[in-house]
Amino acid sequence: MNNNSSRQKIIIDTDPGQDDAVAILLALACPDELDVLGIVAIAGNVGLHKNAKNALKIVELAKKTQTIKTYAGCDRPMRRPLVTAEHVHGKTGLDGSDLPEPETSLEATHGVDFIIETLLNAQKGEITICALGPLTNIAMALVRAPQIGEKIKQIVLMGGGHFEGGNITPAAEFNIYVDPEAADIVLRSGVAITMIPLDVTHQALATKKRLEAIKNLGNKSGKTIYNMLTFSESFDLKKYRWDGAPLHDPCVIAYLLEPDIFSGRFINVEVEVASELTRGMTVADYWVVTDKKPNVNYLRHVDADGLFALLTERLARLP
Repeated sequence: MNNNSSRQKIIIDTDPGQDDAVAILLALACPDELDVLGIVAIAGNVGLHKNAKNALKIVELAKKTQTIKTYAGCDRPMRRPLVTAEHVHGKTGLDGSDLPEPETSLEATHGVDFIIETLLNAQKGEITICALGPLTNIAMALVRAPQIGEKIKQIVLMGGGHFEGGNITPAAEFNIYVDPEAADIVLRSGVAITMIPLDVTHQALATKKRLEAIKNLGNKSGKTIYNMLTFSESFDLKKYRWDGAPLHDPCVIAYLLEPDIFSGRFINVEVEVASELTRGMTVADYWVVTDKKPNVNYLRHVDADGLFALLTERLARLP
């Protein structure tokens, strides 16, 4: 368990997405450890409007509308047309969930403005950013207000891949591919970064037994998660032919709660932004064959049983 007695202040930047939804729910299930300052939506798995609406639905499912504010950020990448993933997540981005239309509304403040203002008002190294989607919002905040960099404790992001290749192209993972320029800005920012790539998430398989355990938690959240993941996993099960589909984004929140179930090394990672063949590829110098300065805590392994034990234990606390 995390021995830090104080709550970790976090901002969740997300494009929900079924696995994003599980990550958000995991964070909201741990109020004694995680102080969620806000949720910011980004265009990615589907368009911004739907992703923002999905974030509201998830907060309502967790019955946290009184304490959690949700914002809409950028509706497209910094320099490229938006690429989405309805083929995985369905037309709504949360197909399979059957959650009602949200009764709450988004905050009027733009998500990037919220990130900047929150960090400017924070102590140095006080806030962790949990990046579950393309990195556009975070890069825009760093470009507009570079001084926020020193206020960020760390950026923990789900993205990239090295040993496992890509999942949207042979070379690139989806979150990085959608906005490689944004990822490049973030990786060059000098902020402490922990990257949770496909190399890790492909070990975190939502097998039938693990999904059944979540379904049988005895709460609405567990059943909703089961239905969502049963929908979204069909694409990956067909593609990979494994016993379960990878559960990507919850690894970010799990890392904050139990970092010891993950392992990796501090290395140099850069993003390919020029080549159309390898656009969005994260070039990870895992074997240190260059003298380039390390900039990323690059995770490589996860104790999958420990991860799903954490998930089921914490998600049981939700309504």
